[in-house]
Amino acid sequence: MQVRVVDYRAADAAEQFTRSLHETGFGVLVNHPLPQDLVEKIYADWLAYFNGTEKHGLAFSKETQDGYFSTEISETAKGHTQKDIKEYFHIYPWGRIPASLKDDAMRYYRIANDLAAELLSWVEKHTPAEIAKNYREPLSNMIKDSRLTLLRVLRYPPLTGNEPAGSLRAAAHGDINLLTILPAANEPGLQVQGKDGEWVDVPGDFGMLIINIGDMLQEASQGYYPSTQHRVVNPTGEGAKKSRVSLPLFLHPREDVVLSDRYTAHEYLEERLRELGVKA
Repeated sequence: MQVRVVDYRAADAAEQFTRSLHETGFGVLVNHPLPQDLVEKIYADWLAYFNGTEKHGLAFSKETQDGYFSTEISETAKGHTQKDIKEYFHIYPWGRIPASLKDDAMRYYRIANDLAAELLSWVEKHTPAEIAKNYREPLSNMIKDSRLTLLRVLRYPPLTGNEPAGSLRAAAHGDINLLTILPAANEPGLQVQGKDGEWVDVPGDFGMLIINIGDMLQEASQGYYPSTQHRVVNPTGEGAKKSRVSLPLFLHPREDVVLSDRYTAHEYLEERLRELGVKA
């Protein structure tokens, strides 16, 4: 499997990027417009937040899915029995955000959401006509007025050596949404599964932007764009003593969007949240 690294500013960037998404479910961009200094500041500030106690006052809401998710109630990936070794905070523009961290988080959300919308338009433009005819509405229209695009600030804590056998920082999974955009984390560990079943490290030099297809776009495109299984493996040696901070933006359609004969976006999301164990 070869995940392409594409220069965002190149004349053929959209074509090369969407080809990588079709072939592997993943693409990586360099020279993209997300400010690296802002990303690094968010990593540092939120690491300090996760190391404190204030987070417990903003525990997540099962109804709205915003707020802080502790390691104790973290996700269990579909098909797995062990919870992921992570804690995280869900940010929506209408949701709860720690006051001291709000300005940077919302600035990043706006920039990242605009870029995600542009990348979705690249996908729309380069979808073959025989696939695009199955879209119930243009991809770019699916996110119009959506309130569900989610920014997740993730912290994978240092390992203690007492983790349950078989548990990973993030077990193999596919994302729920249309597209996920992810600045390279401060520590390595992200892998994608090839068609041959082998796991391959995703290019993740600091400053790169990693994008992957979500299950909803796989559903809408009848599998043309694959939602490839990926995971975050546990580090060893000195790396095991370090936290890993990650900042994925999950681009979501409106609830009423019809993905296929089988699902609306709302039905799909509700099903997956129940499978993850974060919603009854």
